[in-house]
Amino acid sequence: VANVSHELRTPLTSIQGFTETLLTNDVDEVQQKSFLKIIQDQSARLSTVLEDLLSLSKLEKDSEGVETTPQKIGPVVQTAIQVCEPKAKKLHVDFEFEGDDQIIVNINSLLFEQALVNLIDNAIKYGRPQDGKNKGSVKVKIDQDDQSVRVSVIDQGKGIDNEHLSRLFERFYRVDKARSRNIGGTGLGLSIVKHIALAHKGSVKVESQLGQGSKFSIILPKNHELT
Repeated sequence: VANVSHELRTPLTSIQGFTETLLTNDVDEVQQKSFLKIIQDQSARLSTVLEDLLSLSKLEKDSEGVETTPQKIGPVVQTAIQVCEPKAKKLHVDFEFEGDDQIIVNINSLLFEQALVNLIDNAIKYGRPQDGKNKGSVKVKIDQDDQSVRVSVIDQGKGIDNEHLSRLFERFYRVDKARSRNIGGTGLGLSIVKHIALAHKGSVKVESQLGQGSKFSIILPKNHELT
């Protein structure tokens, strides 16, 4: 509750402050538009946080009731990439795909796509090369072994220190709080990914080294009846 309250208080304070200024002070048209844009942006942020909270709450409550069907994993991965392409182009990030897209797994395609979009979006935002000169690259990789199918999102960013790795999938946990808020993170995306994986009887994993980027993976159990 304390974490949720903190996340909601910041945009609410901003909305209240600029609304009060507009109501009680004479401001010119340029200032009005500037203040209204801030109110609009902070309202959108509130909406995003609330949507993520509702998604997380529903997953925690109904994780056993998630319906899955056997289907090729490739089209779901490609759809997630397409959803993220506009932001990637804007930030000069290229995509690379590797693996067998014909693998069949039991998934809920909408939920699994949501999890991948969260991981890819994070890789685009946080995983660009630190020199600012080269284009970024995000690789989405599918691989499998005898027991599981793994979908990984690999970036070229600055990496994450070991002290943070065990807590990354906690709600509202951020490695860099200021930067996360500046680029629009709610602190709930990775927690949603974890719960979607759990709803598929799977797991999540992160591997990272400072200066060498990060690799986030969703690991699904293989249904041997499908192979």
